[in-house]
Amino acid sequence: MSTASRNVPDPAGTAGSTGGWAGLRGPVPPGSGWPEDPATAATPVAHSAADVRELARSAPDLTELTGRQSVCRACPRLVSWREEVAAVRRRSFQSERYWGRPIPGWGAAAPRVVIVGLAPAAHGGNRTGRVFTGDRSGDFLFASLYRCGLASSPLSVTAGDGQRLLDTRMVAAVRCAPPANKPTTEERDTCAPWLAAEFAQVAPSVRVIVCLGGFAWQALWPVLRAVGFVLPARRPPFGHGAEAEVRPPDPAAPPVLLLGCYHPSQQNTFTGRVTPEMLDAIFRRARVYSGLPEDTGG
Repeated sequence: MSTASRNVPDPAGTAGSTGGWAGLRGPVPPGSGWPEDPATAATPVAHSAADVRELARSAPDLTELTGRQSVCRACPRLVSWREEVAAVRRRSFQSERYWGRPIPGWGAAAPRVVIVGLAPAAHGGNRTGRVFTGDRSGDFLFASLYRCGLASSPLSVTAGDGQRLLDTRMVAAVRCAPPANKPTTEERDTCAPWLAAEFAQVAPSVRVIVCLGGFAWQALWPVLRAVGFVLPARRPPFGHGAEAEVRPPDPAAPPVLLLGCYHPSQQNTFTGRVTPEMLDAIFRRARVYSGLPEDTGG
């Protein structure tokens, strides 16, 4: 029998704007007023891998799917870590309330480009409620997306800040911040149905998938297969600028391009392994292949 249940708001939480969250610790209760929260107090919660599969499969639309993603509790180690971080908080963010929940996909509902990352950062997405937002990796990434016409602003500070992804959607292979930024294979596989269901929802419009880092590249292949994509006989190795074409579930649809991109981590950007020019080249390639105009960048 499924252990999926209805969510119960945290009694310590209070509704209101982000300004009212400052003194509160722990995860944000669903439906309590956090900007862009896709869940409500009635959103069903997954407590096991079987629940994730069931709730991902049965979500009637993208809004409900992202709501279910955002309240998942299927991986005990990740739940414990993300909520501990949200309670203790980094010293520089002591005055802020942390989101402390899984990070749902966000952006265009019918994207031409999908960006796949590893997982939220403990004091980035786990704090702000939006993946790649609130840390230096996100600053580097959104500056490039803006220059390439895929984001409305060069900055993404927190959910509800007015940032919009243009013809683009952003997702993570693992939805919770993992200790040491390293999810286990079991945690990746438990989370995979959320990603598969999201791809199934947006597949008709997608032309390019950009994988930020080797983990996202490896995690994506079985997800695409599960959704019905036809994959090449030999999987290309990950690398910056690596490319592969896959056929979408609809045989009449054009091929989808997978693009490898080094992760814009601080280690990579500080050492010059990833430069703004390198990132821009990836996203401009994505624009061209997806059929978006080349002259609309920020």
